[in-house]
Amino acid sequence: MPGRSRSLSRASRLFPDGFAYGAAAGLAVDLLVGDPRRGHPVAVFGRAAAAVEQRLHHDHRGWGALHTAVCAGSTVALGALAARAVRNRPAAAVALTAASVWAVVGGTTLGREARAIGGALAAGDLEVARERLPHLCGRDPQSLDGPAMARAVVESVAENTSDAVVGALFWGAVAGVPGLVGFRAVNTLDAMVGHRSPRHRRFGWASARLDDVAGWPGARLTAVLATVAGGNPRGAVRAWRADAAKHPSPNAGPVEASFAGALGVRLGGTLSYGGRVEHRPVLNGEGRPVEVADIDRAVRLSRRVTGLTLAACVGGRLLGYALKRRNA
Repeated sequence: MPGRSRSLSRASRLFPDGFAYGAAAGLAVDLLVGDPRRGHPVAVFGRAAAAVEQRLHHDHRGWGALHTAVCAGSTVALGALAARAVRNRPAAAVALTAASVWAVVGGTTLGREARAIGGALAAGDLEVARERLPHLCGRDPQSLDGPAMARAVVESVAENTSDAVVGALFWGAVAGVPGLVGFRAVNTLDAMVGHRSPRHRRFGWASARLDDVAGWPGARLTAVLATVAGGNPRGAVRAWRADAAKHPSPNAGPVEASFAGALGVRLGGTLSYGGRVEHRPVLNGEGRPVEVADIDRAVRLSRRVTGLTLAACVGGRLLGYALKRRNA
């Protein structure tokens, strides 16, 4: 098929590794069907990482660093081998990138879960909302009333927009398929062992710190794009500058603060994780308390941020290719 060959040749010259087409296709599949229902690659990775943890676990940072290196390193290596195998086949490269993006991003499922909880809260069914909340975040649902659950959902939408979408696309733009799967592996390890439980306080240190480093650029990009895409740019910038550094997480702070300012709501405050109560600083103290309707607004802002992230990542790769050709 000469026409198809010429088209693929032109595509190969413009986007040598198929990232732009693959990322757009992967996001389109995610938009249409959400996460894979069976055999989700992230779940498979999680089971493998848990098995490695059982063999390597010691209450020591060094053993935790080895666990992180084995799990994240092997994932990056597999991604690199797969990318290398298709580097001279544009159509296969596009398909691999699309499959990887679909596997690692979770924007559609994030929105569905958030809206399902919002629907239960709007109907006054707090028990259903409490049953669904653990699908979205790790807070103790029984300790939360309706407004507190609405606030938790908005905060989770903000943070997971960075973790489950923007960060992955950013590293995909930087390093292709290895960047996509590597970022998701690091983020998953942090969720598994990076919290401060007695078992993981030392063992999970390396995963938590690596996740902080890997998530840093995506979190700032998320904050910038939320400022651009939200309805209150000045409020988003003001909240980001005034309150982000108060948050205990170096990456969740800018993201949640910018979302709070963009939406005109107040986030932060008292919350409970695994029976442990935390009193977090208020983000955007000038905003009003979160209402149920703000959940849908947060989901729509998340989707706009996703679209802008794709455009920014593709534009960045185009600029990189242009500079590379100019200096060749």
